[in-house]
Amino acid sequence: MPVRFALLAVPLVLLLAACTTASPASSHTAPMPTSPASVPAGDGVLRVGTLFPLTGTASYLGPAQADGVKAAVAAINAAGGVLGRPAEIVPADSGDVSSTTAETSLAALQAKGVDVIVGPSSSALAERLYPTALAARIPLISPAATSVRLSALQGGYFFRTVPSAADQGAVLASVFAATAATRAAASGGAAARVAIVYADDATSRDIRSSLATGLLAHGGGLVSSEAYTATTTDFAPIAAAVAKTAPDAVVLVSTFGAMDQNRSVIAALTAAGLGHEKLWLTSANLADYSQALPNGTLLNVNGVLEGVDAGAGFLAALRAVDPTVENTLYAAEAYDATVLAALAAESAGNDSGVAVATALPGVSSRGIKCTSYAECLTVLRNHGDVDYDGLTGAIAFDRSGDPHPAHYGLYRYDGENRFSRVGTATE
Repeated sequence: MPVRFALLAVPLVLLLAACTTASPASSHTAPMPTSPASVPAGDGVLRVGTLFPLTGTASYLGPAQADGVKAAVAAINAAGGVLGRPAEIVPADSGDVSSTTAETSLAALQAKGVDVIVGPSSSALAERLYPTALAARIPLISPAATSVRLSALQGGYFFRTVPSAADQGAVLASVFAATAATRAAASGGAAARVAIVYADDATSRDIRSSLATGLLAHGGGLVSSEAYTATTTDFAPIAAAVAKTAPDAVVLVSTFGAMDQNRSVIAALTAAGLGHEKLWLTSANLADYSQALPNGTLLNVNGVLEGVDAGAGFLAALRAVDPTVENTLYAAEAYDATVLAALAAESAGNDSGVAVATALPGVSSRGIKCTSYAECLTVLRNHGDVDYDGLTGAIAFDRSGDPHPAHYGLYRYDGENRFSRVGTATE
């Protein structure tokens, strides 16, 4: 599948590196959790539960997503609500993966009669909570969980407005191939030669596999593939092995939680001449390293992160519900998840969880395109079928509840080891 890219004012010097398998085209069939005859009636009020990390190590992610839901509900209610009544938010804390806060919160949300839950943000929690949500027939729509494993959840009650990590490698392989082709046309040269250094865990292995597949499809390939474990402390031998293959780019696939290892492997790669514009960070380790590494360490290092830049208008909408908002990560995805849930209830004429889950795929694809809740509501009432393209762009849920196409931002680091967006890529 071709990738479309757009670069902002600062061009990317080198686009070569990284990640996963794209979902097969044959999977783009919507999940159908139940037959229409077995859909229970709702009570007429769409209650949106939220399950974001408000405490714990990931609590920096929670407020922006909560604000995204608040902004969406404000827009929904300003347009007349859902089924003629105001939608409601029932907030809850997912806490840390290491705690049972999420299970306690899910039980509380169920007791309060929520029809749909936007969240959780964590892939591990989404997988852990899904059986309970499925049994209760409450759809989960995650704005931030990217694990490849979530695509295998059965039953039709899990959706996400953020792409699977499986799409990351496909996007980057195409970007790198296009860059190699441009370089070859200008001055000659071979196809992309990419190295990958990755943590030996399931998600990183999936990303490595998809990157290799994507590069091969474009005539390039992995020239070096080096794994490390949670106990690895000396990364110099790994960096030396990669350097011997003279790659055009090196991709680091690891997790944000392994910050000490991230610092060490970045330092080793940089010392081996594989840093700066040659180095690519991926979504789980793209972070602010201004306090973690000496200034200049990451200058011109590239990165990729799922999601779109929703723009100044959305930031204003967020500040209308939370004047203190600063971090907007996954806020647009949470906004779109909420709007889709409301449109699903309107489309079904029923706010029950079963009705919402059944109608979600339909309002995300195949109908008349619309870009706001108010516009979609008018289209729905006049024509009966909508295709919501939201702040995050086009969204079409496949049979796994994954969105297509997949939207990513391309980033570059400055001399203070902070990253900013310089372009986009869409699979």
